[in-house]
Amino acid sequence: MTRSTRSVRPDAVLVQAVIAGALSFAHLHDIAAAAGQDGWKAWAYPISVDLLLVAAWRRLRILRSTGGPTRAAWTWFAVALAASLGANVATAGLLDLTDVPAWLRILVAGWPALAFLGGTLLVHTPTQSGTETAKTVPAAEPAPDIAVSREAPVPVPAPEAAPVPALPPAIAVPAALIAHARKVADAHRATTGSPIDPATLRTRLGVAPQLADAIAHQISEGTDPS
Repeated sequence: MTRSTRSVRPDAVLVQAVIAGALSFAHLHDIAAAAGQDGWKAWAYPISVDLLLVAAWRRLRILRSTGGPTRAAWTWFAVALAASLGANVATAGLLDLTDVPAWLRILVAGWPALAFLGGTLLVHTPTQSGTETAKTVPAAEPAPDIAVSREAPVPVPAPEAAPVPALPPAIAVPAALIAHARKVADAHRATTGSPIDPATLRTRLGVAPQLADAIAHQISEGTDPS
């Protein structure tokens, strides 16, 4: 018995919602009929407005719970609320329903297209959270392998040795000429303080250049002709 009593107990919020919905429905119907939408069309307008309002609110709750963008849902909720609230205010004696202005006729006639657009956009509004809909960052491309040069080092040529001056050809020089040449060389050193050169020796001795070179070589080496 107790359970049956509780199940049929009216909910004040639900009753209030039914009354408010019925009044809003009637006001929207009256505005649509006054704007030239007669017959079943006048009854379809309040259904369209209320459905858009409910759909926008439902989508808004889903987006807020999943962390999705809510701007579009708020926009269409405000549009439907403005249409419902405007009809309620207009039927409060502020508008002559027997002679509605042209702008109201235009708004009522254009409402179906606007409601269809809003419903379509609400259906296609993403409901995934920001973490789920985050764009995948492309992986960084691998850096190209830098080929290490393993070529054999280019050998550096060794510096060329200074050419060894060629020795004068062996010439048979008389011992007496060598002895005389030594005296001349000694006298030159005693006078000038420096050893005699082959040109001076050749001039002093009056011999050929090759013979003078051979004599000078033997004097500098300190050897006697064999």
